[in-house]
Amino acid sequence: MERATIRELSEAVIGELERLGYAFETINSYQRLYKKLLRYADERRIHHHSLDVCHRWLRDCLGIDPTIVIRSNEYAYKRNPYLPIRVCQCLTEWQLHGCLALKKQGKLAALELPRQFEEAYDSYVALCCETGYSERGTYTRLNRIKRMLLFFDQHGVSSIQSITAGRISEFFRSQIELDSRTVAAMLTASRVFFRHLYRKGFTQEDLSEKLPVVKANRKFRLPRIWKQEDVLSVLNSIDRGNPVGKRDYAIMMLITRYGLRSVDVKNLKLADLRWNENVIEIMQSKTRNLLRLPLLRDVGWAIIDYLQNGRPPSEYPEIFLTCTVPIRPFGHNSCALNAILAKRVREAGVRISSEVPKGMHSLRHTLASVMLANDVELPVISSVLGHVTSEATSVYLHTDIARLRECALDPEEVQPNENT
Repeated sequence: MERATIRELSEAVIGELERLGYAFETINSYQRLYKKLLRYADERRIHHHSLDVCHRWLRDCLGIDPTIVIRSNEYAYKRNPYLPIRVCQCLTEWQLHGCLALKKQGKLAALELPRQFEEAYDSYVALCCETGYSERGTYTRLNRIKRMLLFFDQHGVSSIQSITAGRISEFFRSQIELDSRTVAAMLTASRVFFRHLYRKGFTQEDLSEKLPVVKANRKFRLPRIWKQEDVLSVLNSIDRGNPVGKRDYAIMMLITRYGLRSVDVKNLKLADLRWNENVIEIMQSKTRNLLRLPLLRDVGWAIIDYLQNGRPPSEYPEIFLTCTVPIRPFGHNSCALNAILAKRVREAGVRISSEVPKGMHSLRHTLASVMLANDVELPVISSVLGHVTSEATSVYLHTDIARLRECALDPEEVQPNENT
């Protein structure tokens, strides 16, 4: 659809959103914005889509600079500019690739796998299980493969045997705007997938050899960390006079003090708290390795306060539960903890640079960097974070130590409230 008009592209995008099962309100929002864009284009006798037209429309009619979505001098994240920008991106994606590149795994999981690929896909699922990937690792690998197979289906590939190097190249071109590390991970999963298909006889050619080798350059990607005052402001602003506050505070204490992964906090069970030994013992979801940590006093009191005064009565073994009906543990693949952090950042009114990630994992990075800045040896940091080797931790050696010392979080500054 190289020379498609703006109207044709917008109609195709709306049809695809309907096919993907987007909410009625979301589709209506897209339609309203496309009407405004078409009116703008018609007034200027513009018929064909281009990035320049969209950028001029965003600036002239909506006052949006498409290169700036979050400004560092704003107190809270502003979502309003995002949708018009995404509306324009969809036109470009459809014009270039004839599909919308799904970014969120949840959307992918809800889509039915094309029937012609089911047998090969199921064989790859069995391989993931045999290999011993973690549940989360298997989930992400399968979603990467499913994203690719859905693309092939949209472009008329009728069987596994019909997949060509050209089609694979088209798919990765449609994903190129993603982070380089994400693309590298997708290439790795695809390489394993196609090699498996060749060995099992699903394809006559080893398509894994057609995939390019892309290095994600993980080693020199500097971790972006929070400032001391921001972490403290968020923690201290949490109202621990209600059940939700008690839960959120205990969760954030576990992550800021131990650097636990979100999935391990969600999976943390009552039996993992060894009160007699004064330790926390967990089987890490990612590495399957046992991790024993001393139960710090402030963390222990935060958990006790939640268990005694905030946790809903339940027979679930998991410590942290939702506070809305139906009461249940957090979903293994949900982003609930990131949503909790985002909510607490907004309520604290802190200003965080747009360059700093806002997810719980960024607090894990912060702890590691702070420990390094305070001369904690790398093997010790690795053991606390649950890394398999010190190599995974060595990325923090490339961070500016002097700047980290200014950001150091003093654990003594975060103490349990005397009333709890």
